[in-house]
Amino acid sequence: MTVHLTGVGTTLPDETIGGADIAERSGIPRDVVVEKMGIRRKHVCRNGDEQPSDMCVEAAAAALADADWDPADLDVVCYHGSEYKDHVVWSLAADVADRIGATDAYATESYALCAGAPVAIRESKAQIEADAPDKILLVAASREEDLVDYEDPDTSFTFNFGSGASAMVLERDTHERALATVHESAAVTDGSFSRDVIVPGGGTRHPASRETVDSGMHALRVRDHAEMKERLAEVSLPNFLEVADTALDRSGYDRSALDFGAITHMKRSFHAYLCDELGLDDRGHYYLDDYGHVQSVDQALATEEARSRGWLDRGDVVLYLAAGTGYTWAATVLEWRG
Repeated sequence: MTVHLTGVGTTLPDETIGGADIAERSGIPRDVVVEKMGIRRKHVCRNGDEQPSDMCVEAAAAALADADWDPADLDVVCYHGSEYKDHVVWSLAADVADRIGATDAYATESYALCAGAPVAIRESKAQIEADAPDKILLVAASREEDLVDYEDPDTSFTFNFGSGASAMVLERDTHERALATVHESAAVTDGSFSRDVIVPGGGTRHPASRETVDSGMHALRVRDHAEMKERLAEVSLPNFLEVADTALDRSGYDRSALDFGAITHMKRSFHAYLCDELGLDDRGHYYLDDYGHVQSVDQALATEEARSRGWLDRGDVVLYLAAGTGYTWAATVLEWRG
């Protein structure tokens, strides 16, 4: 049995803010925002018609058209995007399944924060191999830009958060229509970071109240920025390379075989260093400085950019590489087909 990627779709809000806007709101010099943080612009949601579910429905339509499938043919709809969505304690996957007409699919959700894409693909591949669904639609969205407090310098690494959605169709044994063959994956978690980045208000520990709102507890906060940055600097590159090498090895490859990396948005210098370590040339990666970081949507955005530019050839080895607060690093390998 082989699992294939047969459709990819993305959607973005129309409104954008640029590096100069972020600089003005945060007090950080524009050249630092654009060159160091790597944000020329990003898309943001500004109205009620751009809810995560709405964006997922649009992305799903694009991915299903790409795969040439009717929604009624789907067996599973899985949401792997941000936990910050239309409602609290709510299945966005079920809502999308209903709205697109996936009448024979069941809905489920998977959360690995910004590491969500390679993890969800790994889980879906295993499910297809073990449990016999034929077609799975993966959807993801992020509006975490809403949670950014530009006046809090301790959360400056969140200033790149943008909005958008993605969808991918995975199928078994569909060689003639495959965009890519899904190979193997790897992941590692360092749970010592689990409480470093949170939205303090709104959960069971601090239920939403006038006090949590007045105290600014409904924005992203960092417990100890300097301490987290120091610890993360020691482990992030080794963990990125560990999951990349392990996923490649499990798939029968090594770094020398790698042709393209769809990598989570990060500061420009770290992205460049990581690409250098992986041996990726200028056409071997796409830096998302016109999107910012759109949580687990990043890999689909990079894939669509590479695809539209003709950078992906049949037989190319593609690495989906991501990391999410918690902290989890994850990778999945694909072989491009068409």
